Amino acid sequence: MGKDKPEEKAENSEYGEPAKYDPTFNGPIHNRSCTDIICCVLFMLVLAGYLVVGLLAWLYGDPRHVLYPRNSTGMFCGIGPNEGKPNVFYFDILKCATGTNIMAATLNGLQCPTTQVCVSECPQNFWALNPLAYLPDASPADYFQQELCVASFDLATTHLTPTQIKDQELCPFFYTPTTPILGRCLPSLGSISTIPTNFSIGGMTANQTADILQEGTSDLVSSFNAKELGVRIFEDFASSWQWILLGLFIAMLVSLIFLLLLRFLAPILIWGLIIGLLAVGAFGIWYCWREYDQLKNSQTTFQDIGLTTDIKVYLQVRDTWLAFLIIVSIVEGIILLTLIFLRTRILIAIALIKEASKAVGHMMSTLLYPLITFVLLVVCVSYWGITALYLATSGGPVYKVVALNATQGDCQGINGTESCDPLMFNSSSYSSCPSARCIFIKYNDEGLFERNLANLQIYNVVAFLWCVNFVIALGQCTLAGAFASYYWAFSKPADIPTFPLTQSFMRTLRYHVGSLAFGALILTIVQVIRIILEYLDHKFRSAQNGCTRFIMCCLKCCFWCLEKFIKFLNRNAFIMIAIYGKNFCVSAKNAFSLLLRNVVRVVVLDKVTDLLLLFGKLLVVGGVGVLAFFFFSGRIVIPGNTFQASALNYYWMPIITVVVGSYLIAQGFFSVYSMCVDTLFLCFLEDLERNDGSAEKPYYMSKNLMKILNKKNKVPKNAQD
Repeated sequence: MGKDKPEEKAENSEYGEPAKYDPTFNGPIHNRSCTDIICCVLFMLVLAGYLVVGLLAWLYGDPRHVLYPRNSTGMFCGIGPNEGKPNVFYFDILKCATGTNIMAATLNGLQCPTTQVCVSECPQNFWALNPLAYLPDASPADYFQQELCVASFDLATTHLTPTQIKDQELCPFFYTPTTPILGRCLPSLGSISTIPTNFSIGGMTANQTADILQEGTSDLVSSFNAKELGVRIFEDFASSWQWILLGLFIAMLVSLIFLLLLRFLAPILIWGLIIGLLAVGAFGIWYCWREYDQLKNSQTTFQDIGLTTDIKVYLQVRDTWLAFLIIVSIVEGIILLTLIFLRTRILIAIALIKEASKAVGHMMSTLLYPLITFVLLVVCVSYWGITALYLATSGGPVYKVVALNATQGDCQGINGTESCDPLMFNSSSYSSCPSARCIFIKYNDEGLFERNLANLQIYNVVAFLWCVNFVIALGQCTLAGAFASYYWAFSKPADIPTFPLTQSFMRTLRYHVGSLAFGALILTIVQVIRIILEYLDHKFRSAQNGCTRFIMCCLKCCFWCLEKFIKFLNRNAFIMIAIYGKNFCVSAKNAFSLLLRNVVRVVVLDKVTDLLLLFGKLLVVGGVGVLAFFFFSGRIVIPGNTFQASALNYYWMPIITVVVGSYLIAQGFFSVYSMCVDTLFLCFLEDLERNDGSAEKPYYMSKNLMKILNKKNKVPKNAQD
């Protein structure tokens, strides 16, 4: 035994020297200094730049470009001169036929090469210009509607004929039933399918007209097709929101009770899950043997079957079940051997989980901290979204002279390159092209600010990722400091500091912003590289060959693994920072070395904790989800008329909301618990290395852990006396 100790010590030295006893250490160090100051300054500069970018975006951007539709002259509908006219109407909707997504169409204002006017209500019926309007003595006021014509055009005083009005697109010559979707009057495809027999455009029959309208507008309408569904879903939320909140409250209550009871239920749940896993394996062995025995007289072999896509055929082969039997038996044997050799470490993991439940019970305020993280993340996401929106709508409007009907007159000289002012534009200056109009084209992208919008958007994304990762790091370090103060309290709960969570939060903000920013920056760089790889893969997917796709897939997989590793390293580094107050690199090195010196315990604790928390999440989400299903589907009836499940349009929407909300609530509670387990585990490993149970160096671990490890604290002689 004496010869093994030097070898063990030499082996451990490869992963750093074990922690040495420090008589002054009794928990998170209070006398500490600022760490990673350079990174702290860099982070503050980036935040200042981020505020400047947001300010510039606010000065130059105009979100009305997205919130309000525009007419042909670029004037917004629903505000200013067009107040009371919130919808835009397209004279010839067929010219707008395009397959586009909602955001692109909205940002670009859905500009079409046809006249657009602001209207108070969208047309609800079929109408086409009467053929009598083409007669020489026809009066335009008898055939057109003034409210749908260009605002500057007056039917009562015009000297133009209906044909000229149509060719110059001063008034529409047809329209169909439309629905206001995002402020745009878009055709109702259901109405188009039942087109009247007397409705036609340009001399076509009713069927030909219906085919043209459906073919030309289906892509456009499908991009905005969700409004009716959204209204019904909103109605369901409006009538059931109280019960949704009740379901989420039940999820919160179940999560809290589950965490507090883990100190009693952890051994039962973990051993029950392990025994259940072994039972499933034993059943698999029995089932494979039974199928193998039933096919003992079968002479069918794999050579007789060959290759086939029908998997059931292979199940008729005796050797298939023999292979399954061997595989399941090997897996079962590996699990049994693992349990036999790692039973002590499993007991340690169970004891740490029970201790974590006690720690959470003594510091209930830690369960509320995810709310702070959630609020900060909402602020980050909102600032990013608003800044991106304002940047996307930066630049002044650009107007060009465009011929709406190039076949009328001599419009060859009008090619859309001549700028104009819609307020000063006079169509009489283009007498050779009666359909010339001053049309809004785009937003200016030629200024210094506008030319760098893409760079500013990239800065917005990078700063956003850095801020989000910093907020998560702040939460981890704060919780780690609070739970470490619990572990290193010799007499629990008497020695636990007052307001440990608040003290940890203030220490973290005062001394370790730079270290948290450093860890968050490393993670942000990896995430940015992953985003670039995804962008390149999407951009060049059609041009890639097999070798390129393989390399791209390998790169994406490697950086995904790297991101997971960085998150794991950061998490443990932040725990060490919260305890000892060292900089990020030293803390990461010490944490990683400590974990490598106890790698088997790390794996066992990690998997046992993951298994237990997965069971808890399934219990919370599954239980509340089943209850929500029976309630919102009407299987559970509430006395009185407070709620009627039959009144819901889509009863699955409240169910999905409750399930997703329950998962988020369980994730928030269990993330605190997981951080507690990881913190106590690192403290436990440090405790084993620092102390030996003597009167001078007593263990801080619980009596249950000391019992499992066959260790105990020696009582001082004066205490015995």
